Amino acid sequence: METKNNPLFGKENLVWMLAGLVIIALGSLLMAGGKGSDPNVFNENEVYSFRRITLAPILIIIGFVVEIFAIMKKSK
Repeated sequence: METKNNPLFGKENLVWMLAGLVIIALGSLLMAGGKGSDPNVFNENEVYSFRRITLAPILIIIGFVVEIFAIMKKSK
């Protein structure tokens, strides 16, 4: 008996998955940081900036949506 070795995901799915991972990593990098030069001074603008509070979480959610799309997409 001969069995066909069909991969679970096609090349296009894997490209979409890689794109989703890159978007998630970019969002995580944008959220990181915020360490001030002086530990006794709290800089509200660094911690609660638009980049960390709004942009980074939106990118991470978009990355997860791309990952779900890549998994659900039917291979040709």
